[in-house]
Amino acid sequence: MRKRTKARQVALQFLYQMDLRNDEILEQKDTFIESTECCAEVRKYALELIDGCRIYWENINDAIAKVAKNWDLSRMAVVDRTILRIAVYELLYRKDVPQKVVINEAINLGKRFSTEHSGAFINGILDNLKKN
Repeated sequence: MRKRTKARQVALQFLYQMDLRNDEILEQKDTFIESTECCAEVRKYALELIDGCRIYWENINDAIAKVAKNWDLSRMAVVDRTILRIAVYELLYRKDVPQKVVINEAINLGKRFSTEHSGAFINGILDNLKKN
């Protein structure tokens, strides 16, 4: 598995918990990251994703809400919403990752960790964001 793919999975796990438990989980971030059986490069990128999503949380949520036609953010599955946050962060704030890579990675995360329909759902939202 590629390093950034693994980093996205680690970030997904932590941000999923953060979505459910709010900021109380932040004090456990470093312990969580260190407990993963990953190389330093994976842990570094996972931390960048987590920190970036946290810093831009409201902007990311607003961007998703604007393009998620007929979907309220709170009605989305937590896993899908978390994957979208990571992808939107990368699309809007990480110019070092090609858009196609971000979208493909998000679709694959959805297929792997959510429902059989999540890949298409995530693709639709991210495609709308990319167009706008």
